[in-house]
Amino acid sequence: MKGAVIVVLAIALMGLCGTVMANAPIVPPVQFEQFCDNQKVSGTGVIDVSNSVIDKKIALEYYNTMNGDGDLELDQETAYSQDADKLKRNVSSVNGGNESNLNLVQSTKMTYKGDTPLTGGKMLNSKAFYGGIGANVQELYSVNELEQDETAFFSSTTPYNPANGMTPENLVGALKSAGRDTDRVGKLMGSNPAHLVGIETKNTFNGTWGTDATWHKIFYKDIKAHEMFTGTFEAEKTIKFHENPVPEKERSACDGIDC
Repeated sequence: MKGAVIVVLAIALMGLCGTVMANAPIVPPVQFEQFCDNQKVSGTGVIDVSNSVIDKKIALEYYNTMNGDGDLELDQETAYSQDADKLKRNVSSVNGGNESNLNLVQSTKMTYKGDTPLTGGKMLNSKAFYGGIGANVQELYSVNELEQDETAFFSSTTPYNPANGMTPENLVGALKSAGRDTDRVGKLMGSNPAHLVGIETKNTFNGTWGTDATWHKIFYKDIKAHEMFTGTFEAEKTIKFHENPVPEKERSACDGIDC
């Protein structure tokens, strides 16, 4: 047991005193997976909706849920693909509004009215432990009336088929070599934004609605944004985290010392 503790401590010290690489885009698996859920619903009654996508291979955690009892009109698309080249959508705050390659997108047009509040929300998380950037965006609400037009989006991978016959594995090295040359990085990534988490939304509501967003990197970064409104409001909001898809070598204070 004592020997095991010494080994663990030695590994920890090596991690602290070694060099650290900022997260590069994740290389998509060869055997990629996809999921689609499109629906149009209109009616009056009990509402119980819940879906989630957890994928460690692309550092994705996504949850969406809502419950209520009232009048509902819902037009919603949820699409997920480990191969972002297969999932192309136009998002106004991404890539200049041009078509972008995404790993997950959910577009929602919804109206609700009822004596029982519609309660729910969604969460998008780029898990740092699995190679993401550690950014998290959440939406929460409890409303008696709601009109919503919203797009949630997520991306974390390299292009599945990069330009010039390059493999995704070799692309990571090419991005590192490109460094500060943003034009070259743009040509390598094409319409793939890589590490990206965000929500665009327009809401008119009576009740409580808000968002929480965090981006944390241990000993390095801590960004928090919280908003919550109760009453009758109109809100238009874009919240987005995006990291340049170029790995960067960071030198620790004890770099060069035999730890």
